[in-house]
Amino acid sequence: MAIYHCSIKIISRGKGKSAVAAAAYRAGEKLTNDFDGETHDYTHKGGVVHTEILLPGHAPAAFSERAVLWNAVEKIEKAKNAQLAREIEIALPRELTREQGISLVCEYVKEQFVNAGMCADFAIHDTGGGNPHAHIMLTMRPIQQDGAWGAKQKKEYILNPQGKKIYDPKKRQYKCKAIPATDWNEQTKAEEWRAAWARLCNQTLEQYGHAERIDHRSYERQGIDQIPTVHLGVAASAM
Repeated sequence: MAIYHCSIKIISRGKGKSAVAAAAYRAGEKLTNDFDGETHDYTHKGGVVHTEILLPGHAPAAFSERAVLWNAVEKIEKAKNAQLAREIEIALPRELTREQGISLVCEYVKEQFVNAGMCADFAIHDTGGGNPHAHIMLTMRPIQQDGAWGAKQKKEYILNPQGKKIYDPKKRQYKCKAIPATDWNEQTKAEEWRAAWARLCNQTLEQYGHAERIDHRSYERQGIDQIPTVHLGVAASAM
């Protein structure tokens, strides 16, 4: 029976996590984190049946290598509490074959994330116990057309009714606020991504002659799988 599951979380250095370590575990590989020098070896992990990296057209070609991609993320994120990656975990319909499941995940990742400008690294796990699922790791910082990392946010000055900047004598600076560079962190995105997964799953199930369908709306009513809070500040180190 097809089941619905789509959870979203943030991989954060502030919680002692590493994007390189997370990628190594999900892909069942051995990767070294250049940020702290630690090597993470998960080559003996079982159940990893497929891994793949999908990139926007303007992303550096070198990012197709897992170690290069996630070490680039670790390098650009300077803050000790930096949020490094977003992970989406989805359950695959058991009715589909391995190849059909891989194709379904690829379509979902391209449509929802890569086309929006994110680099995506996904791994499909299946230990044979009837719980095939995919882990999708996504970059949180946009990539500029020249292939360089862009800022997660920009600083916008707060203006008075006369349109002039407001000086804060206590902080000795003009008042400002952080404006996200993308809409990826908005709560409405969680609903969009969940609904899109249900839609694509049902289309695929129908395509291959299966009567089963899944429904994401019960998750919305339960109030789960919302996008975790993404903290934005105006300090340059957080950008």
